[in-house]
Amino acid sequence: MVVGSEDFKKALQLWASGVAVVTSHSEKYGMRGMTVTAFSSVSAEPPQILVCVNQSADTGENIDQNQRFAVNILNVNQQDVSNNFSGGSSQEERFANAAWHIGSTGVPILDDSIMSMECKVVEKVRAGTHWVVIGEVQEANCRSGEPLLYFRSHYRELADKQNSRTSYD
Repeated sequence: MVVGSEDFKKALQLWASGVAVVTSHSEKYGMRGMTVTAFSSVSAEPPQILVCVNQSADTGENIDQNQRFAVNILNVNQQDVSNNFSGGSSQEERFANAAWHIGSTGVPILDDSIMSMECKVVEKVRAGTHWVVIGEVQEANCRSGEPLLYFRSHYRELADKQNSRTSYD
């Protein structure tokens, strides 16, 4: 027996995840970005990550065109950025309402994110309604801050900020 989509979605709400915005740029489509929670490390050697992108998302077309993208992990104060990039607004509005710059590989980087990874596509696999895009990390920039989390359809933050330590050395 296969689980129905509603039961599947209900079960996945119990998976707490960080919130990221995937961004890309191409000559054909310009700037594109979207909020994702499906992001994971794949390999340390070579450094690779994956993101899952809905087949209908225009950000995916951009990644196909340029073969480069960035993953920006949002900080606890960026709920508005997450909402902005999750749909409803045009791509132009998404970038107009966020502080960003072009990274060393030519993709947009969100300035206030706690981490940004610039990636080159190494593989793309179709899985149901989504593409699993595997990227080799070309650049990684870490900044201070607490992550924005998502759990049971609501934004969350770490409970004990006093005891969390971050070292980037």
